[in-house]
Amino acid sequence: MTYLNHGAFGSCPRPVLEAAHALRERFERAPMQFVLRDAEALIDEARVSASALMGADGEDLVFVPNATTGVCTVLASLPARPHDDRAELLVTDHAYNSCRNALEFHARRTGMRVVVAPVPFPLAGPDDVVAAVLGAVTPRTRLALLDHVTSPTALVFPVAALVRALSVQGVDTLIDGAHAPGTVPVDLRALGATYYVANLHKWCGVPKTAAVLYVQRDRQPDVHPLVIGHGANSPRADRSRFLLEFDWTGTHDPSATMSLPVALRFMSGLLPGGLPALRARNHDLAVRARALLADALGLAPPCPDDMLASMAALPLPMSMSMSAAALYEALWRKHHIECPVYDFPTPGRALIRICAQIYNDLSQYQRLADAVAQELAR
Repeated sequence: MTYLNHGAFGSCPRPVLEAAHALRERFERAPMQFVLRDAEALIDEARVSASALMGADGEDLVFVPNATTGVCTVLASLPARPHDDRAELLVTDHAYNSCRNALEFHARRTGMRVVVAPVPFPLAGPDDVVAAVLGAVTPRTRLALLDHVTSPTALVFPVAALVRALSVQGVDTLIDGAHAPGTVPVDLRALGATYYVANLHKWCGVPKTAAVLYVQRDRQPDVHPLVIGHGANSPRADRSRFLLEFDWTGTHDPSATMSLPVALRFMSGLLPGGLPALRARNHDLAVRARALLADALGLAPPCPDDMLASMAALPLPMSMSMSAAALYEALWRKHHIECPVYDFPTPGRALIRICAQIYNDLSQYQRLADAVAQELAR
């Protein structure tokens, strides 16, 4: 197949899979030894790798299965305040569907109101995002859930400018960085977000079910895992309650998280120049692939090149004679191309999103362009 959807699920490199399998075997050979004596050091080793990747202090990072779980964890931990029934939760219409659902669920449970800031697409540049988000802020805005790299539109949001501006207005920020590590530089110390969640199993090469949650130090006493385990009443004083609660939340397979050091060494070794070189290579390929697809289909790029990371989305012609779902299935069934096509922001307007990883090359996007043109001409 031609696989152009790494941003959804990219295959884990074989050496990393082998490392994760060795960890699972180690767990099964001596379960009590692994859980009681080995696991903490292995999690700490992964945390050291994550802190370097994310530009954060290790004490501020814990692991969760995926970014959606991280978002739900933060929302479930928000302390109740007087007049919550008048508070607002801000999000954009480019948010990931499951995270938007989590926000809506929290609003229903607490009486809060979700306010959706419509961000234009196509757009001229980052200022359009800033204007849309800040234009939706009111004195009642308590928390803003914002993407670092949007999933449906593949835009790199100006999160640093947004966090600064929202902080001035007393608004906490929860950044959904599901697509960020491995595609854009992340520096959480400089960013200053209240909360940040990021998948490690998308662009960092670990197996599925590994993500990281950052919580600002002064907010950590309020944040608890969705599964309360032994750490909640641990008498230990050598580690923070934050780490003790999150580092072991009951029996689970921690091999994906624990394989992060191996994964980052592998990904860093793919090109001279390490991860920065890989990010630059994939960004360049995404830009060139989008230009190829746009030229072939007579489309205009909907955003500047510097708002792309390792993905790009293009609005398909309004006059499309088939649905987004039908085109997606036709690409897979007839052409063996895996590339998402979906409605955004409303049914009747379709987007196609391409991803660029080290195993992709420009000829694959030419194959995609030919297939889309063929299907639309039917």
